[in-house]
Amino acid sequence: MILPRDASTTDSNNLLKLILGSASPRRLELLAQIGVIPDEICPPDIDETPHANEVPRHYCTRISQAKVVAVPSADDDLVLCGDTTVSLGRRILGKPETPEQAAEFLQALSGRRHRVITAIALRKGDKIWQRDVVSAVRFKRLSQSEIDAYLNTGDWQGKAGGYAIQGPASAFIPWISGSFSAIVGLPLAETAALLQSAGYPILKADK
Repeated sequence: MILPRDASTTDSNNLLKLILGSASPRRLELLAQIGVIPDEICPPDIDETPHANEVPRHYCTRISQAKVVAVPSADDDLVLCGDTTVSLGRRILGKPETPEQAAEFLQALSGRRHRVITAIALRKGDKIWQRDVVSAVRFKRLSQSEIDAYLNTGDWQGKAGGYAIQGPASAFIPWISGSFSAIVGLPLAETAALLQSAGYPILKADK
């Protein structure tokens, strides 16, 4: 899917084409908060199966790098990809495939702290910039009726760990430590820093 820039807002000095390698509307919305509109959206198709005994942080970093390499681009294009992983200890809680699996995840998270890891990778030609951000989230103790009500919203679908902090599940989360935008799916401060390192202007002042 291609998102053409408005000619009236395009900076003639910014000749870098930015490709977002993600179909997540949340990442697109987060980028818009810092004034970044990708020129193209091209989610890669890769195998996201964890390796045997792979720890969550290594897994998340590996997947983000595999994504950014898999997106076709010209040598002078910028490709931005990210991956968000929910971990409970060494256990990786991916995107549940059924309501039953989502319920299992929520029951495991109930009353406990867990980590949300978001890794981002930015590529230009053969050069890759990479960062990861680890945040902590605590769930209150959930009743079965609360879990059932949440599952009925359908908000768990396509969400790592079976929930989204910016949706109805926010009622379950009394405490976080770290980056809220990273928990949603894209750490904005770190993303802006990577883009600037690659020569892509962020919040550039008008002349």
